[in-house]
Amino acid sequence: MLDDRKLAVLRAIVEDYVSTNEPVGSKALAERHNLKVSPATVRNDMAALEEEGYITQPHTSAGRVPTDKGYRLFVDRLSQVKPLSAAERRAIESFLAGAVDLDDVVTRTVRLLAQLTRQVAVVQYPTLTRSTVRHVELVPLNDRRIMFVLITNTGRVEQRVVELPEVVDEARIAHLRAVLNACLDGCGLSSVPELVADLPERLAPEDRPAAATILSVLLETLVERHDEKIVFAGAANLAGADFATGLRDVLEALEEQVVLMRLLGETSDTPSALTVRIGAENPYLRGTSVVATGYGSGDNQLARLGVLGPTRMDYPVTMGAVRAVARYVSQILAAS
Repeated sequence: MLDDRKLAVLRAIVEDYVSTNEPVGSKALAERHNLKVSPATVRNDMAALEEEGYITQPHTSAGRVPTDKGYRLFVDRLSQVKPLSAAERRAIESFLAGAVDLDDVVTRTVRLLAQLTRQVAVVQYPTLTRSTVRHVELVPLNDRRIMFVLITNTGRVEQRVVELPEVVDEARIAHLRAVLNACLDGCGLSSVPELVADLPERLAPEDRPAAATILSVLLETLVERHDEKIVFAGAANLAGADFATGLRDVLEALEEQVVLMRLLGETSDTPSALTVRIGAENPYLRGTSVVATGYGSGDNQLARLGVLGPTRMDYPVTMGAVRAVARYVSQILAAS
């Protein structure tokens, strides 16, 4: 366990290296920071930190840089996450509040995170299976074709064109719409299959074929892998960043939805927690850091969002931005 003085030296090394991207020497630390000890003591503390694996010397006669272990301790011992200014909070709220639908919310969120953190922002669409039904709409297109629309409490809109087995007039379509909404309104999507299992048998014989076809489309919609839809922005922020894995590997990972989903999904066993994984803690993309959290309300965590970047990251600022944006997105979706 490091004493407070060595922790202060490590904190100073991390802050200077993140700021300058240059290895940090003992003389520079003594000059820039009020460590209240001599340069010789700082050198001794740096030697102890290096021996314990918290910092390393990239080149002979160069200063020191933090290791993954050093960044980990720095993050774990953060006294506070840097809060956003009042102006930044107002700008976030105004920018996100202007969204017109869920796609717009996600697009604005990922752009905003990339701008605030100067990293790559990643946002997962709300998990469909954790949503509830807000409304089902059946829109006649002609006498044997309708548009089936499923709207969730998170603003997700799923629509399919349904070919009916027979001609069905608008009055019967309206009746089926009313029955479906009465049955499913407010229902969790994971419970839909059980609720609609015997629904056709409860309808008049002439409505059963159309109802069975519509329900089949509904169930197909629910089993599709919507949970893997993810978007990112800010790849240009990676220019000039140093990655142990190489920039090419990072760019290829951004194109792989599965990798991004794993990076977000494995950041925490507690979806609502703000979590940080550093370097080798990211088995799918070593040499990067991921800061992520869930968004949603209470226990109803809908999905995750966060940022990906090099281990040389301004963790206090990044963590504050991710937490704040997630909170505003949760509020917007809860009010929609």
